[in-house]
Amino acid sequence: MSTATYTVAGMTCGHCVGSVKEEVGQVAGVTAVDVDLATGKVTVTSDGPVDDSLIAEAVEEAGYEVKV
Repeated sequence: MSTATYTVAGMTCGHCVGSVKEEVGQVAGVTAVDVDLATGKVTVTSDGPVDDSLIAEAVEEAGYEVKV
């Protein structure tokens, strides 16, 4: 099991959180996604390491950006 945390810019409401959770949750291997709206932190739990670029692409698909 692997856990990684990302900071996402642009989320302002519960709908934003839901969009990010849905898109990131569809990435292969991801088993759980926890989003903290106040801090912009997105914690991704997966079966094994997931390529950061796949998470960034999923966040962008939801309409937001991963801060580097």
